[in-house]
This record gives sequence, structure tokens and C-alpha cells, in this order.
Amino acid sequence: MFLARVYVTLKPAVNDPQGLTVMGGLHSLGYATVEDVRIGKYLEIRVDTDDQAQAERDVAGMCDRLLANPVIENYRFTLELVE
Repeated sequence: MFLARVYVTLKPAVNDPQGLTVMGGLHSLGYATVEDVRIGKYLEIRVDTDDQAQAERDVAGMCDRLLANPVIENYRFTLELVE
């Protein structure tokens, strides 16, 4: 079994109003050194296979088809073998 850690982030050219709101909040709390905030998604998915190549194909397919919007988002993931 593999544990996939999936990170989905907005592409650099896409506006991030949530990130701007969080940045404003951080500034109001006194964190003046914050220059930018981008909001994304983090997912953990357990894939029940012992074949790493199959797990990679499956997770990439999940990201392409459901977890990320390829028009405005990028994704990356890591796989960890778990017992």
C-alpha cells in the first residue's frame, strides 16, 4: 500500500483572492514581512497496491480527472510505501 501526498496549487498567473485576504490578516497581526500568500489543497490518499508504477498512474489520473483543474491549477505528489 502507498500513501500519496498530493499538493494542488493555483498556477502563478491565476489571481488568488483567498491568499490576498490571508496576507491582509497576517499584516494586520503585525507580520509585515509577508510578501505573498497562495492558498492550495493538500490531500492524503491511500492506494492499495504494491506496484509503485501503478500507484503513480492511478494518483496522476485522479489528479487529472478530479482533484485538480488543469486550466488554473498545478499538482504534484509523493508516494510513500506503508504497511
